[in-house]
Amino acid sequence: MNQTMAKDRPQRRRHSKPKIRRQESWRYKRLSESWRKPRGKSSRMRIRRKGWPTSPRIGYKSPAKERGLHPSGLREVLVHRPGELTGLSPEKEVVRIAAGVGERKRVVIADQAQQLGLRILNLKAPKAAEPETSAPEEPLPESSQVNTPNNTGETPEEPEKVNQE
Repeated sequence: MNQTMAKDRPQRRRHSKPKIRRQESWRYKRLSESWRKPRGKSSRMRIRRKGWPTSPRIGYKSPAKERGLHPSGLREVLVHRPGELTGLSPEKEVVRIAAGVGERKRVVIADQAQQLGLRILNLKAPKAAEPETSAPEEPLPESSQVNTPNNTGETPEEPEKVNQE
């Protein structure tokens, strides 16, 4: 990409936001860290007591221009069919192939996106052809199976040695 295109596209700002944690999730293993609003009558987190984790607030929201962008600064477009690629701009958009798209249509979408110069975020590498297996091995001759009882592959147990002193 040339320099003018990089300037035109919005870049995501990297600023620190406080880690939002569920109340008491660090204390009990059964609670996940996924956010739940503290509702207790005497909840220290609800009343924003010093030393307790912060709750989500409107001020932590990212700017509208940056919201929903891929970290590269481009807009993500979910694609289900090859026809949805028409009209997309490689300077402004990146493509994510939907999860339900099969292997055959995925290859067609990938080829068409390459022709249009679009970047695919979740392009899976094609499966390599499995190497051909050689002919099955021949069974061992009878002389090599002398130590195995009933041809089970197990070796007979050795008798324990008694210490004679």
